[in-house]
Amino acid sequence: MKTGLMGGTFNPIHNAHLRIAEVALVACGLDRVIFIPVADPPHKQLAGGVLFGRRCEMVRLAIAGNPFFEISPLEGERCGKSYSIDTIQIFRKQMPNDELFFIIGGDSFLEIGLWRCYADIFRFCHLIVFERPGSIIIDLYDALPADIKVEFNYNGGSRRLLHETGHFVQFVPDILLDISSTEIRRLSADGKSIDALVPPEVAAYISQQRIYSKCP
Repeated sequence: MKTGLMGGTFNPIHNAHLRIAEVALVACGLDRVIFIPVADPPHKQLAGGVLFGRRCEMVRLAIAGNPFFEISPLEGERCGKSYSIDTIQIFRKQMPNDELFFIIGGDSFLEIGLWRCYADIFRFCHLIVFERPGSIIIDLYDALPADIKVEFNYNGGSRRLLHETGHFVQFVPDILLDISSTEIRRLSADGKSIDALVPPEVAAYISQQRIYSKCP
């Protein structure tokens, strides 16, 4: 089975996240995409301190009814920072027969050299890298950290980096939905509509629970 792994704070999950997952399914012939809410992000503070359970519930509401989408509460069930390499290794052990695809944005790929044990990520799974507004990747090979470039070959025809393990990095351009969780939180806090940015069930949950409200 081909399984996509898509991590994020999902604070909140929005339509661009869902679009990326849908495109990944088609682009790489995935059988499913598992959304993995981050419990304790290692590289940034979680805005607003929104509880893990609430962020998970927003993901559940967003993907309900889509048979190709699943959610994993894995990162809320273990202690410490939510490092991607640890999560990928756990899935690798739990799903030894699955072909794993780690889905990330171009902004994250440009900073992957700052991640914990980043070189090992390419040894455990494929990567699907999506172009993001403000983080345009001209050359996928040039975007790699210098110390691991020797492990790759670039196939210009397929727009793939081929790793020595047989895994690849697939670049998907032109998915430039300019939606940010930061803007959604701001609009919600100001009492403005977010209906065009998130699924209706998520918008209703945010409103009912007053998740981003300025007043308790």
